Amino acid sequence: MHGNRFTQRRKSRNLRYRSSPSYILAWMETSVKKRNTEANAKEYLCALEAMKRWIEACISEELPPTTELEEGLRNGVYLAKLANFFAPEKVPIKKVYDRDQTRYQSKGLVFRHTDNIMHWFRAMEFTGLPKIFYPETTDIYDKKNMPRMVYCVHALSLYLFKLGIAPQIQDLYGKVEFTEEEISAMQQELDKYGIQMPAFSKIGGILANELSVDDAAVHAAVIAINEAVDKQDSEQTLKTLRNPNATLKCITDSNEQQYQGMLFKAKEEKRITTLNKSVREGEEEDVYDTLLTHAEIQGNVNKVNLAVQLTEVNALLESQDSAKLLAALQDPALGLKDVQPENIDYYLTTLLQAREAKMESTGSSNLEKDDVQAAVHAANILAKEERDQTKAVNEINTAISEGAPEDLVNLLMRPEAKLPEVFPYVAELYQSELRRLKEGNEEDLDHEQLFEAVKLLAAVSRINSAVDAGDPSETVRQLLQGSACIGDVDQDEAVAKRYQESLEAAKRRKARDQGQDFLSQQEIQEVVDEVNATVQEEQDRVMAVAKINECVDKESVEETLASLQMPEAKLRDVQDHNGVLYQRELKKAKTAKAESSEDETAVLWLDEIQGTVDKSNQKSKDAHKMATSMASLNELVDGDDQTALLEVLKSSDLALSSLTPDCALEYLEELKAEKTKKSYEGEETEWTSHKLKSGEVLYHNYKTGETAWIEPEGFEGSNTQLTREEVQAVVSRTTASYNRALLFQTNEPNIIQLQAHVRGLLARREFQQRKNFFTQQLPAIIRIQSWYKGYLQRKAYQDRMKYLNDQLAMVIRIQAHGRMWLARSKYRNRLKYMEDNVDKVIKLQAFWRSQKARNDYFVLTHSESPPVTVVRKYVHLLESNQTDLSAELELQELRGKVVKQIRSNQQLEQDLNLMDIKIGLLIKNRITLQDVVSHGRKLHSDDEGSGLKTLSKDKRDMLESYQHLLYLLQTNPSYLAKLIFAMPQSKTTKFMESVILALYNYAANQREEYLLLKLFKTALQEEINSKVDKMMEIVTGNPMVIRMVVTFNRGQKGQSSLRDILQPLVKMVMDDKSLNINTNPVDVYKAWINQTETETGEASKLPYDVPTEQALAQEAVIERINDSAKVLEKVTEKFLNAIMASVEKIPFGIRYIAKVLKQSLHERFPEEPEEDIIKIVGNLIYYRYMNPAIVAPDAFDIVDIGAEKSMSIDQRRNLGSITKVLQTIASGKEFGGESAHLSPLNEFVKKSFPKFKEFCLKVCNVEEPEERFSIDEYSDFVNQTKPIVFMSVSEIIDTHALLSDHIDAIAPEAADPLHEVLDDLGEVPGIEDMLGEVHGDPGTPETQQMLQNLGKTEISFTLTNKFELQEDDDVDKKRLFIKTKRLLVDIIRVQHNETVQAILDEPVTPEQKKLHDDLLQVRTDLNTSLDTSLLARSQSSVEASNLSLQMKKEKVKKSLAVLEEAEMVSSKDDYQTIVTAIAQDIRNQRRYRQRRKQDIMKMRKTSEGLETKTKFYGEQTDYYNQYIKTCLDNLAAKRHSKAKESKSKNGVKYNAAKLHEKGVILEIEGLKGGSDFKNVMFEINPSTKAGVFQVSAKFLGVKMDSVELVFQELLQLQYEGQAVTTMFGRAKVNVNLLIYLLNKKFYGK
Repeated sequence: MHGNRFTQRRKSRNLRYRSSPSYILAWMETSVKKRNTEANAKEYLCALEAMKRWIEACISEELPPTTELEEGLRNGVYLAKLANFFAPEKVPIKKVYDRDQTRYQSKGLVFRHTDNIMHWFRAMEFTGLPKIFYPETTDIYDKKNMPRMVYCVHALSLYLFKLGIAPQIQDLYGKVEFTEEEISAMQQELDKYGIQMPAFSKIGGILANELSVDDAAVHAAVIAINEAVDKQDSEQTLKTLRNPNATLKCITDSNEQQYQGMLFKAKEEKRITTLNKSVREGEEEDVYDTLLTHAEIQGNVNKVNLAVQLTEVNALLESQDSAKLLAALQDPALGLKDVQPENIDYYLTTLLQAREAKMESTGSSNLEKDDVQAAVHAANILAKEERDQTKAVNEINTAISEGAPEDLVNLLMRPEAKLPEVFPYVAELYQSELRRLKEGNEEDLDHEQLFEAVKLLAAVSRINSAVDAGDPSETVRQLLQGSACIGDVDQDEAVAKRYQESLEAAKRRKARDQGQDFLSQQEIQEVVDEVNATVQEEQDRVMAVAKINECVDKESVEETLASLQMPEAKLRDVQDHNGVLYQRELKKAKTAKAESSEDETAVLWLDEIQGTVDKSNQKSKDAHKMATSMASLNELVDGDDQTALLEVLKSSDLALSSLTPDCALEYLEELKAEKTKKSYEGEETEWTSHKLKSGEVLYHNYKTGETAWIEPEGFEGSNTQLTREEVQAVVSRTTASYNRALLFQTNEPNIIQLQAHVRGLLARREFQQRKNFFTQQLPAIIRIQSWYKGYLQRKAYQDRMKYLNDQLAMVIRIQAHGRMWLARSKYRNRLKYMEDNVDKVIKLQAFWRSQKARNDYFVLTHSESPPVTVVRKYVHLLESNQTDLSAELELQELRGKVVKQIRSNQQLEQDLNLMDIKIGLLIKNRITLQDVVSHGRKLHSDDEGSGLKTLSKDKRDMLESYQHLLYLLQTNPSYLAKLIFAMPQSKTTKFMESVILALYNYAANQREEYLLLKLFKTALQEEINSKVDKMMEIVTGNPMVIRMVVTFNRGQKGQSSLRDILQPLVKMVMDDKSLNINTNPVDVYKAWINQTETETGEASKLPYDVPTEQALAQEAVIERINDSAKVLEKVTEKFLNAIMASVEKIPFGIRYIAKVLKQSLHERFPEEPEEDIIKIVGNLIYYRYMNPAIVAPDAFDIVDIGAEKSMSIDQRRNLGSITKVLQTIASGKEFGGESAHLSPLNEFVKKSFPKFKEFCLKVCNVEEPEERFSIDEYSDFVNQTKPIVFMSVSEIIDTHALLSDHIDAIAPEAADPLHEVLDDLGEVPGIEDMLGEVHGDPGTPETQQMLQNLGKTEISFTLTNKFELQEDDDVDKKRLFIKTKRLLVDIIRVQHNETVQAILDEPVTPEQKKLHDDLLQVRTDLNTSLDTSLLARSQSSVEASNLSLQMKKEKVKKSLAVLEEAEMVSSKDDYQTIVTAIAQDIRNQRRYRQRRKQDIMKMRKTSEGLETKTKFYGEQTDYYNQYIKTCLDNLAAKRHSKAKESKSKNGVKYNAAKLHEKGVILEIEGLKGGSDFKNVMFEINPSTKAGVFQVSAKFLGVKMDSVELVFQELLQLQYEGQAVTTMFGRAKVNVNLLIYLLNKKFYGK
């Protein structure tokens, strides 16, 4: 309610304020400032565009676009080229570093680029531009003040225009247009510079003042010229131009009218431009805003003189008068360089050529100055080259006849000879060939003859080099050069290898025979002809092979035989009688080759044909032997010589199988029988046929021995001759019979055993048949057996029953005894079981009780209305025991310790860094040792912060007010949220790191984290509502709150979460060495080219450097990119799935801010679709939080990489490719445009975006911080301890100052509590106001340093709420509810009943009173035993807890009545609301203890890490101390030896002229130099402090001023790169030379 009243008042005040006149005036002032800022940006862009066009006109080179020009000028290349344009003798083009900018494009800026800027400075200094216009090197290289550089270029252009060196720069304001985006971007850049825009329109006046000798006289002369120009009186204008006081040069009377016209036009243009600017800027008009300056007048005069002189030169070219042309070219008005009279003929020729060329290209024959200068320069070069060439040719002819080969080659290689390339290693070749040529010419060789001869010899030399290199393709390329004059060169690759081999062999022969390692042109031609002849011969053989294949296909035996016998084929051993066999075998071989190669057109090669011929010859020979052997066999069969027969049968010619020597007789008998049998068939003839193994049939005449492969005409097989097949059949049959008889004889036992097995089989078969019979009759058999068994059982039963009937009484008695025994045994066993398991029984009972307790606890934790009886059982958990208090104390101490350690380490690190610098300077012997020692003592100072006890009593009120202020800022986030946006943006980051995080204890516990999240939420809502106009600005811009949240949660607070989510995925990619994802078309194209060249060994014919479109034109590149895309999709899917599953791992802070962002965007842009809002939320979750850690896991500590290692390029590219796809999924877009080659992934992107959208919704689905941390705005009234923060005095003062400065924006309502707190504090105090006065002079550096150190003193603040209600104040019902609840807890702990009302109505018994008193005593003892001074408590809470039981009950009854009136509780439900609240507190107490335990563990771990860091810093400090001690020892050893010398160095005196001569003094304001400098005397005396000097100045002996010069400050300036400083406010001093002077005079260096 209290907060609602504040809100209403604030809104009403805002409405009144916005309608007030002051608000309207402020709005108008803001609008005017905004328009002026935009106008400044537009003017600066116009100045940039004018500078760009002017530089392009000077250096004839295109510059980057205007919006990128500042970045393009940082390397100084264009500036150095500009310096070469106007001062080439000072800055030659070769001095320009990286003039093609290849190094800049590949590696960016390097320090050597500053050389280009220095060249520009030297050129301007050489030309004479006043140094007032010069920027600093860092203004350009570090882009600190680029407008200063643009200003300098504009001044330089005007100065060069005055000198007639360059054209005048144009004023483009209002003549060029820029987009709103370009103007806005430039406006942001200018705001970044934070400087005042230079007045470009004032350059002329400033330049005139700087260059004038007599300012008043020149100013008057310039005004007179302007007045004469305005009158348009050319005569008067010429008169004023010739005024000596005007100091104008090159005034020509004949140009009177041109001067008047040109100056009037220039002045009119300047007046119009100035008028436009004045209207726009609202500035007061300056005299030179409308008048032409001295430089502009001189420039326009030069422009007229140049135009007139150019007209004369063009006219003289028409008449071709060399003498007058030379005079015109030498005229100063034209300003040409390097005009040499002896070259006038060349000038005339070159200028005429230039005139013709310009006429053809532009249609105008008038030459400009640049054209004339270029023609003069070209003519000079041409004249010099021709003279040098004639001299060189004469010396070469002399060397050909008389000199050594080496001398001749050196002369041939001279550039002025203008001969083709010469190869020194064949000097003898040049000597011999040129001498031969000169002797044949019978006179000296002229240049043309030398050129052709050297050209031929160079070609021959290159051929020799190619042969030596062993590259056939290069050798052929050189042979084909027209300059080599080698004919009939075949470019075929195979022939090229022949050339290479033959030339190498020829070179070896010549080196062996003649000792010369080179071939002449004639010898090379002979080798080429020889190789050509060999190649021709081989081609003839190829034609012969083709003919053979053709004849084979025709299947003509005669033609095939004739082709085989062709001389060109060179086949050996071709026999006429085998023609048929050749045809068959060649046909068969060709068919087989076609089938194996699956090519019907396959042909036989030469070696295959020769092999087939040889094979056919061998086959014919073998067949003839076989036929002869068969004839001999038939003759032996007719006889009885079985031995001879066996030998013939065994002959390899017959190749019979299955021969057995033991069957010789049987073979003879069987063959005789077979032959006899055959004689009865057919007729007796001379021919017989034999079938070969290959299936062919050989016909043989056994009488004549003739053989044939074709069946003879009228063939009938002889009936008296056995064929080979018949003999083989007889032999096989006879051998088989013999083997069978032998087999039976050797296997008789086996045969007997086989018979026995057969008999056994028959017997078993009979048994099985009998068994099958019984199986089939089984039912009948079983029936018979069962009938018989039944009969026997019935007979036995009847006998037993008869016996029992006879003994009935005895049977009953026995049964009774048996039942009794069984019952006793059962009882004893049960009793024994219980005794044996008594522990288990107890456990079972305990389980039952615990189950009941669990049921009660379940009711407590899950029931919406737990009963009082259940709550009473657990209410003791709310009581803080000794462990709780100890843990609370430990947590408070650890928080304070960690905060102090963090600040201490930060300060110690800064001091150590500064110590590094100072010791580094000490090593260079540039500061005194005492300075290092004094700083080193700081490292031993006590780093402990100061608490309240260290402050005096009179400061307590101030500190209490600050405690109220800090509590108000901490618990009301709207103040800091508005302050963040009200204060300058440059201070926001520092304020965030130093004040806000310290105020919230770096979110060290749940309370501070809860409040910090509320601040982030409020600030984000404030930024979206006030700063964001378009929703996409969240993505395209860099919102401050988003940046703060991500930085905080990606730091120590959320580092482990980020590591848990991403480390397995990143390590998977980094460990997979085979993973190589490359989707860059150009890189893939290059890799493909490299692989192709590696595999083929040949250079690719495709270009290596190509644009993306050309790379994508290759199918192989597309295939590789698609393959990479498939791998990329798989890997990205793993990342995506892992990220989707990591919702619970994402820090709560990120999830909650994502939720706030989603809700705020819905409220701010209700018409936007939810999908677009989800994309922006995804940008926060993935792109800003996760993406940088995936791209650079080493930088965000996702993976552990040693210092000696680094991520490979492939690893970074793989991760970069993955993030590119993930970014596309998060943005909900598809690949297209420049990424169109990744379009195969679009299906995956489309499929994945809904999943990512669902993931974002899950991330946003998180509880509110109140629910998560169980904290609300009233929790501070429940907590027994009050929050404590640690802040330094300087941070408190800065925060107070910021609040005071921006109070109207933070708290516009006068009734706001912040006004009251700030009124209590009063004015912003100083450090001395808070900590007491500091002794010493306030202006001295020592005192300032002491105050700075005191400002770092830390104070612990116990935060309290100034506006907290008192105990008996029942206005705030919620607070009353909390206090009532606390009292009711004590009551129900000692009194038992079913309801709250029953407990309150029940009278207090003595036992209950004693129990209550004991409870209070335990609390008192606990507080006494522990030091709880740090646990600040609410006084009202402590007093209420000490009331008696009866008083507590009465107070509770009254409070319940008040709360019931407020409808917060009801007696109808027995005050169930307050009982439920107590149950909620019990549940939260357990969570709080768990979180407190986690906080303690985290604080301990953090403290250990900080102690380790402190220990490291301590070791560094010890090392520095040891170094300083060593230096002190060395100093003490040298002090005695230098005592006398130091006495003589009391001080030095110099006049300003001497110091100016040494370069120490650069200038003194108000003094012109010379005699004025001699009247100024400087006296430098060392003071009592080491490194401090007193410098006094006297003018004409009168002491004018005195300053203190601190040597250490000079070194600091030198360290920071500042070359010039001022003394006395007027004298500019060179820092480096002043240090040198002090070192030399006072330190003996």
